[in-house]
Amino acid sequence: MLRIHDQQQIYVYTDPVDMRKAVNGLITILLEEFDKNPQTGDLYVFVNRTRDKIKCLAWDKNGFVLYYKRLEQGRFNFSKYLKNGEIVISETQLKALLMGLDFYLVGENYSKNFEYFF
Repeated sequence: MLRIHDQQQIYVYTDPVDMRKAVNGLITILLEEFDKNPQTGDLYVFVNRTRDKIKCLAWDKNGFVLYYKRLEQGRFNFSKYLKNGEIVISETQLKALLMGLDFYLVGENYSKNFEYFF
């Protein structure tokens, strides 16, 4: 289960990533392309070119956690709203994204509705 901490920022990277990359490959992207420290405890979300696979990377006390999800049908919906780079989203928007919903249209007012699914 993917756990989100209170002070944790959630960054979504809109550029497609090769899903063959494991922890070290994703850390390299964070360090070289985005100048981020992967050991801050923030959550970093990566998606592949066809937007049917997603990986979430986070530091958890003494090591990295990698969460991977593949949709059997549909796509992760966000590209039509975002430019290249990164965006910070809320925990509610992350839950919507992982459900395959359009997280851009989900605001904080809907957080109680999503608690039913988790």
